[in-house]
Amino acid sequence: MTSVKINHISSLNEPYPSPSALEAATTTHVQGTFAIATRKLPILKSDPIDAMSARLGIPIPEMIFGDNLVSITHRPTGWSIQFNAEDALDRVDKTGEKMLRVAYAGEWSSSREKTSAGISEVVKPFDWSYTTDYCGTEKPGSGGGAEGTEGKKDKKLHGDENTPDIPIELLKRRDPILFADEVVLYESELDDNGCSIVSVKLRVMEHRMLLLCRMFMRLDNVLVRVRDTRVYVDFDKEEVIREYTEREDKFENVKTKLFMQGLKLDQVTIALRDANQVAPLLPLIKQGVESVILGPGVSAKTTTTTRFPGQTQFPPQTQFVRPPPR
Repeated sequence: MTSVKINHISSLNEPYPSPSALEAATTTHVQGTFAIATRKLPILKSDPIDAMSARLGIPIPEMIFGDNLVSITHRPTGWSIQFNAEDALDRVDKTGEKMLRVAYAGEWSSSREKTSAGISEVVKPFDWSYTTDYCGTEKPGSGGGAEGTEGKKDKKLHGDENTPDIPIELLKRRDPILFADEVVLYESELDDNGCSIVSVKLRVMEHRMLLLCRMFMRLDNVLVRVRDTRVYVDFDKEEVIREYTEREDKFENVKTKLFMQGLKLDQVTIALRDANQVAPLLPLIKQGVESVILGPGVSAKTTTTTRFPGQTQFPPQTQFVRPPPR
């Protein structure tokens, strides 16, 4: 069942809904005990941009869709996970300590055919590529057990040795799609030297759904990076599985792999702008998985197990348990 008050923009002549009417601009689909909502509104105007920049402490990308939203809510427990632009940007490094800034400053400057001016543009007190490890903003759900029992604990995503992987084979079935959408959170052209974009896509079937939040960053002649968060929901089991992966490689390596696939120069140029074509070519750097069963009578663990020994865990995030790296 889908509740629509104002449709997303589908016609050039259709006016944008006012950002003040957020509820009216939201599309909600209910499947079992879950409600899936999406909202798409225009790019923020100058005053909201200035306010967000002040809250975050960094400049905002050129194209910021601050009112856009994707959320999944388990109605009986109140558990939810949502994806929005401000929380995604809040995970961008604000200290300037990320190695990308230092390690590739010379290459980036050369690619722009500049010297000191290029370097000065790179050295900023934040990650100018807008790379984020954002995996969604989680709100724990209330436990359903009796007072003093394990079931009374808040239910939230966690990982351990028994955490299941996303069942890819089930997703390969040609089940009818009941609801689907794609929402952009922010995009930057990196001073005309590439792109950095965070978007969320989802599809809902009768028994399950899959959400993909993807950060795609391409710095021309330097680096290609993809960070994916997949959220799988089994409506029958009332189970949520979240998988997080990081992939990246040097720009020239990716370009060479595309040529090795038999693509011509113009086809390679187009492919480098397509995250779907590039992502499978990038080496896997980190991977983690978490899950939670939200149905009644299930205890809520909070432990997180590192799957790849020797690698450090992600830093904590407000209202969110970071998935363990492999």
